[in-house]
Amino acid sequence: MTAPTSPRIEHHPDIMALRAHSEETTALPAAQAVEALALLCGVYLAASAWIVGFNGATTLTANNLITGIAFALLAGGFGSAYERTHSMSWAALGVGVWTIVSPWVVAGHSFGTAATVSNVIVGAVCCVTALALAGLGVDRARTRR
Repeated sequence: MTAPTSPRIEHHPDIMALRAHSEETTALPAAQAVEALALLCGVYLAASAWIVGFNGATTLTANNLITGIAFALLAGGFGSAYERTHSMSWAALGVGVWTIVSPWVVAGHSFGTAATVSNVIVGAVCCVTALALAGLGVDRARTRR
């Protein structure tokens, strides 16, 4: 067997340019602020049942805890490895939309106004931050052309 003559894929110029672009994108103060806001949204969503006071509604409490942790983990991934996780911002958008509609979809309880308002507001902020994270790479790519 002969050794491969082509360089490894990690050293391909396009891959290196993509990594440099991702590092530039996440180094911007605006990008770091959006990531921090997204992380705070996830943490608030996970704890919202106890903060707002609807922890007696176990299905919505469990739903918010799980979706909040998922959103926070997604947001944490954007900061540490944006080049590999930026496409997951669409999953974060899905979590935000689910947060908005979940008080009406989750069966078994009628939730109070505070729970519904809390979910709609934090879900909307999650959607906005997810869209902002998705747009970070697009904006920088457009300005280079």
